[in-house]
Amino acid sequence: MQKKPFVFLLSLFLILALAACSGKGNEGHTGSNLQAPAASASGSPSGSQEKPNEKPAEKTTITYWTDDRHDQEYLKELISEFNAGNPDNIEVELTVLSENFNQSVDIAFSGNQAPDLLRIKSANTGTFVKKGYLEPIDELLTDELKTKFGSLFIDEVNRFGGKLYSLPNTGNTLRLVYNRELFQKAGIAQPPASLQEMVDAAQKITDVGKAEGIYGFALNFKNPKGAFDRSIREILSLSGHQGLGYDIQTGRFDFAPYAQAIEYFKQMWEDGSILPGAESLDIDPLRAQFAAGKIGMYMSFSTEPGVYKDQFPTEIDWAGTLAPTLDGQIKGTSEIVSAGTWIGISASSKHKEAAWKFLEYLYRDEAMIAYHEKGFGISVVPSITAKAKQPDIKGMDGFLVGEHDSMWPVSPSVTPEGANYGDVFFKYMMTGGDLDAIVQDLNARYNDALDKAAEKGEATAAPDPNFDPSKL
Repeated sequence: MQKKPFVFLLSLFLILALAACSGKGNEGHTGSNLQAPAASASGSPSGSQEKPNEKPAEKTTITYWTDDRHDQEYLKELISEFNAGNPDNIEVELTVLSENFNQSVDIAFSGNQAPDLLRIKSANTGTFVKKGYLEPIDELLTDELKTKFGSLFIDEVNRFGGKLYSLPNTGNTLRLVYNRELFQKAGIAQPPASLQEMVDAAQKITDVGKAEGIYGFALNFKNPKGAFDRSIREILSLSGHQGLGYDIQTGRFDFAPYAQAIEYFKQMWEDGSILPGAESLDIDPLRAQFAAGKIGMYMSFSTEPGVYKDQFPTEIDWAGTLAPTLDGQIKGTSEIVSAGTWIGISASSKHKEAAWKFLEYLYRDEAMIAYHEKGFGISVVPSITAKAKQPDIKGMDGFLVGEHDSMWPVSPSVTPEGANYGDVFFKYMMTGGDLDAIVQDLNARYNDALDKAAEKGEATAAPDPNFDPSKL
């Protein structure tokens, strides 16, 4: 009889001990609460106010697809920080795809396997919107974001049909990238101003370097359209022509200026001045060859300085400069590309709220300032450029926006029946043919696609006879 009080007290102690252990097991979790746990005076999360029966928030995994490789290491750092520190148990998975990005996105959406977030650019945003791939973000914008980005929203760039689909970050200039050491070795005093000078320089570099596997010119011809969109596009815009085959003054496609430029590329191919195997060359293997001193020159975006700092470190003496023009005369301006978009949310995502939280993380001032200063892109956001330092990266000075750079009007994006202009012109470059007939065929197919798209309300193409490419 005297043992009963002791047994009762022992039982009560065990019950309280078990309850205390159960409470400790939930420390650091917030259940369905989306806010971070309150911090104690010491700065650590205060888990003492949590109820013992609360459960940890379930992990939400979201996927982000991009075709950018120049900034992937920095993006991985940001993702790692976000995954480790966000209070909502969101985990971002990054997938970096190759040149067939748009086709991969099409396949993913058709197979209900689309990512939650995807990299969008001026060349594909309109197409993705028309296909229903992107979710409008108007209702997600805070007053702070509206103030920060509102003056930069542009119709047919990041806003379509009155709805906003992306916020801007950076733009890219296009330049000729060249190896100063090889130019000097070949006796070339300065970068080419005309396409004929580029052909001659490529030949001279090849003549003095071929025995060592060095060639004057290269492009990532594994994807011909991608290769020409980073080269001939720049050449034509500086020469006074819209760089994607569209004539702004007439409101029609006209590939005659393109044909003028392609003749010089064909000449380099016939001269043997282009790196052997370029027809199967992707952009990263090209960069690796350039970093190794095997390529005299190529054309690309202002992403290159960051690439040679982090992805393919090199000791060669290289620089970026304005691309050559058709005749050596600058009659237009170099187009700043992808300046109004960055990342879009998939319309089919089941985790749109989580995707938006990650976007807000990326669009913090500190992240955007670092993106600019590290040379991954040139910021177009005034509040960022006001705070950011000029990128202190080798070669970046040749890519900074100057008097010959500007934003061009957006040209209609259409998909013609048959081969695109990149594949057609690359085939001509390698095998020849009737160039006039090729131009006529491209004009007919692209303008037919334009008319059909206009009838469906999917494209607008109003002529602007007063357009002056020198006054952008």
